[in-house]
Amino acid sequence: MRSAMALTRAAFRIIQQSRCLHATAPMAVPSPPRNKDRGPKSEEDTQTDFNEMDILSSTPPPSTGVDACLQTGFALNSGLKVTGAGVLLVSGEALKWRPWAKEGRKEGTIGAGGMGDDDKGARSIGGKLLNHKGQFEVDKSAWGVLDLVWPKPDLLVLGTGPSIAPLSPQTRQHINDLGIRVEVQDTRNAAAQFNLLATERGTQQVVAALVPIGWREGH
Repeated sequence: MRSAMALTRAAFRIIQQSRCLHATAPMAVPSPPRNKDRGPKSEEDTQTDFNEMDILSSTPPPSTGVDACLQTGFALNSGLKVTGAGVLLVSGEALKWRPWAKEGRKEGTIGAGGMGDDDKGARSIGGKLLNHKGQFEVDKSAWGVLDLVWPKPDLLVLGTGPSIAPLSPQTRQHINDLGIRVEVQDTRNAAAQFNLLATERGTQQVVAALVPIGWREGH
């Protein structure tokens, strides 16, 4: 009798516990669409044309923009080709620039700071632009045009040749004393930056001083 009552109570507990249990329905996983067709092309005028958002697309590049960097010079957008020298691009003008030509030296040989024949007989351009610390340092006379131009540009983009060279504190200070900021890069990147900034801000605000990519540092 007691065993029967015990079994009855146990069964009653199981029934009560089962009533407290509940199952959570699984989350529905969306299936990928069977058809990728998005319908007919929209004809609304509110569609965004990202090409029209380019504010520089209708702005012509400056005539002094660099079209190509040559081993011994530069080709400009105007069709002008500068060879055997670097170039100063100031206020829409392109000027030959030879900062390596020291006073009293003659152009002609690499050792003398000009264009000449290297040891292999190949024409190249070279001289001395770096100080004993490997910093780009030239005489103040190399920046004479920047001293005379008015109004002063806001930024000078300096291209130091095939590779970037740090600017000496003396040269940087001289340029800053003219009221001009300076950014230093290798010549290829400097030319590209000048093209972009001169188109955006104008050749009165941004100028460039570029050493040819074929430059060879010598003594």
